[in-house]
This record gives sequence, C-alpha cells and structure tokens, in this order.
Amino acid sequence: MKIDAIRFGFAAGIVFAAFWVVCSLLVLSMPAGTMQVTGHMTHADFGHMTWRLNFVGFAYGLIAWSVLAGLVAAATAAVYNRLIGGSA
Repeated sequence: MKIDAIRFGFAAGIVFAAFWVVCSLLVLSMPAGTMQVTGHMTHADFGHMTWRLNFVGFAYGLIAWSVLAGLVAAATAAVYNRLIGGSA
C-alpha cells in the first residue's frame, strides 16, 4: 500500500504539535514532577535544575518539532514507497 508522503508528513507534524502543547502544559502545571520524569527517562539526576518555559521558547519548540517531525515522516513515507516499488 502506497503512503501519501506529504499528507503523512502533515499528519505527523500535527500530532507532534499537539504532543508539544500537552507536554508544555504539564511542565507549567507540574514542573518538579516533569523534571523528575525527564531525569528518569534520560538516566540522569536533574533534581538541581528547573524548567524555564516562556512563550517564545514554547513557540520555537512548537514550530521546530512540528516541522522536523513532518519532514522526517514525509521522508520515511517516501523511502517506504520506493522500497515497495511505488513512486514517492
């Protein structure tokens, strides 16, 4: 089954944007808890660090992660289409 690489890329960008918003809301509402979870996920001790999230950082992160996710997903779909014999 051929995947529409552009649409798949847009879908991934939208999903990552939603995920970014949810994660940012968690950081704002539970900074210590999210820092502890981040430390556990990266096998590091972030207990002495704090989050600094402002609107500019939120906006840059939202745009950067969404665009990057969309591009990676589109490229992945294009490669997949080539591997199954379809055109990208």
